[in-house]
Amino acid sequence: MATNGRSGQRIEPSFGGDEDDDDDFRVEASDRVTSSRKAPRGKSSGSSKKSNGKKKAAGKRGSARRSSGGGFIGLVRTLFYWCIVLGIWGAMGVGGLVLYYGARMPSADSWSIPERPPNVKILAVNGDVIANRGTTGGEALSLENMSPYIPQAVIAIEDRRFYSHFGIDPLGLARAMLTNLTTGRMVQGGSTLTQQLAKNLFLSPERTLERKVQEVLLAFWLEQKYSKDQILAMYLNRVFFGSNAYGVEAASRRYFNKSARDVNLGEAALLAGLLKAPSRLSPARDPQAAEERAQVVLRAMREEGYVTDSEIKTAMSQTPTKAKSYWSGAEHYVADMVMDQLPGMIGEIKEDLVIDTTIDLDLEKKAEEVIGATLDADGKKLDASQAALVSIDGTGAIRALVGGKDYAESQFDRASRAKRQPGSAFKPFVYAAAMEIGRTPMSIRNDGPVRIGNWTPENYDQKYRGEVTIADALANSLNTIAAQLVMEVGPQNVVKFAHRLGIDSEMQANASIALGTSEVSLVELTSAYAPFMNGGFKATPHVIRRISKADGTVLYENTYDNPPRVLDPAIVSEMNQMMVRVLTKGTGKKAQLKGWEAAGKTGTTQSFRDALFVGYTSNLTTGVWFGNDDGKSMKKVTGGGLPAKAWHDFMMAAHEGLSPSPLFGTTGVQPVFDEGAGAPAGDLLSGDPEAFPQAPVGVDGAVAVGQRPVDQGGEWGGQNADEGNGGLVPPADVGQTTGATRRTTLFDILTGG
Repeated sequence: MATNGRSGQRIEPSFGGDEDDDDDFRVEASDRVTSSRKAPRGKSSGSSKKSNGKKKAAGKRGSARRSSGGGFIGLVRTLFYWCIVLGIWGAMGVGGLVLYYGARMPSADSWSIPERPPNVKILAVNGDVIANRGTTGGEALSLENMSPYIPQAVIAIEDRRFYSHFGIDPLGLARAMLTNLTTGRMVQGGSTLTQQLAKNLFLSPERTLERKVQEVLLAFWLEQKYSKDQILAMYLNRVFFGSNAYGVEAASRRYFNKSARDVNLGEAALLAGLLKAPSRLSPARDPQAAEERAQVVLRAMREEGYVTDSEIKTAMSQTPTKAKSYWSGAEHYVADMVMDQLPGMIGEIKEDLVIDTTIDLDLEKKAEEVIGATLDADGKKLDASQAALVSIDGTGAIRALVGGKDYAESQFDRASRAKRQPGSAFKPFVYAAAMEIGRTPMSIRNDGPVRIGNWTPENYDQKYRGEVTIADALANSLNTIAAQLVMEVGPQNVVKFAHRLGIDSEMQANASIALGTSEVSLVELTSAYAPFMNGGFKATPHVIRRISKADGTVLYENTYDNPPRVLDPAIVSEMNQMMVRVLTKGTGKKAQLKGWEAAGKTGTTQSFRDALFVGYTSNLTTGVWFGNDDGKSMKKVTGGGLPAKAWHDFMMAAHEGLSPSPLFGTTGVQPVFDEGAGAPAGDLLSGDPEAFPQAPVGVDGAVAVGQRPVDQGGEWGGQNADEGNGGLVPPADVGQTTGATRRTTLFDILTGG
């Protein structure tokens, strides 16, 4: 094509011949690219003039051809040319960046998948999962073991070409770039699941060019080293799903209270939808947003052919998930207790562990329901905002524990970590210590005004009953009698006795300990009652039975199957007889169990700040506490009120379907007076020796109360009656007696000593 006299202008090639003949490809002389030069020598100017007309005609035809399409084609070709040029330079630039940032990374030979943070799987006594603890909050599952809807949902919404790309998805990246350019903001991401895994495993979350290049290189490496299924499983077991849940197992238990093995279609869609914005879309924070996003995932699954319209319709008809702001369920109090104890048993947790506990999940659920129902029904009107329950068996194994009304609202465990005054629920230790120095259930004491130093204890109803048996005094929770007995035994000996039975907290050895003024936890108080249930053996409270590695290697196993004896069977028999009367005739009537023999003791602290009931059958010992975290007074809530009612409801549910059995040492036993002291004055002075006959041997080979020695010392830790005798003091004015006192004189008899 001619230059039209303009030197250096690029002439686009033209294709001559029949336009329909694609095979006839010829370049005419006029279509060649020429430079501006003079005509060859030897040619006359006339000759040039002769051809001038032909050139003008050809110029007109070329001009017409350019105007009809040559300009557009030229533009396209120019753009194509420069795209190629820029693409080459761009590739060189990208290659340079890859080489530069790749050189800054460690050698690929040293790359390896970081170990997943150790998980602690906590199991109930039947093998069901109570909770998972650790950084991830859930165990790792293979694709075969999780619901098939989960990987389908994630692939459909996050990376549809996951099984066909090579670590990065050029089509997906181009689509994301185009969408973001047209909208003017970040709407879509172009990262594949492999890239996301690479970022989560190896890189920081900062958005820099270097991190993006390294992410791509790591994605290539992952695709070369692992299968697609392995990559997807690693991703699903480590990705963040919001609300402190990492991995599908943790998220499933967090939001649905079930394993990822059992997740349905709608729940899988919700989990997959969280990946876009885990914290913002969490159903614990915004259930509506989570549900709307789940419906987007369902539509994507339908487009990919994973589900049908009918399946989507069923999924959308299900009730939207409403998750609490934190892990919910009383079993998480147990999980926290386990995690607190683990370091002391095995040291630092460096690998996955399986913890077998003593918890019965059925009892745990019943306990939680009872505590919640009781507070919902009466808590507000009686100003009681919190409660706790712990139930143990005769070995000290904790079968149920509820640390508060709602774990999601408060994770503080009021059963094991809170220390409160037990009030009169401490009195059984005072009475049992008195039994060890020769007192019996029928010993007589005078219920009247008592002064001990500057302390003058009063009964709850501010009334006095005169001469009463010790059994009646315990049943009616008379403070004056408990104060007298603690001074007869000696406060320091009462403290030793309580420690022997299982209370670990430090207690003050003063007279007021008779009324439970030293603070203890509900767990240790309840476990200290268990020797009355099991015939006199220590019941060390424990929740961990066994600690194992994931491969089954046992690291720890408890040794509480051979407990020491801490009480004489005769003392146990006497105490059981007395504490049965607390439920049948005393302050704990609301705790009576139909068809079951039960015993226990109520407890109420000053100004109604705390109310407790601790009781037992032949199967379980259970303690219940009601109160407020700030120590605020309740509206006259006593141990015989809400705690006794909740105890009754739980124990009835716990014993449903079981055959009733009597308490240790209560069958066929009749109470007697201690020898030569404590009988009603009229009977003793009349000289009637048959007034209170000896009792026969009790059940289970227990020694009947009338057949044991008057003083119990030595093996059981009791103190000799004459040791530390501070002088004879009338019961109505005890004074600061520090030692245990054994009174057998006529004065003792006449004064009820």
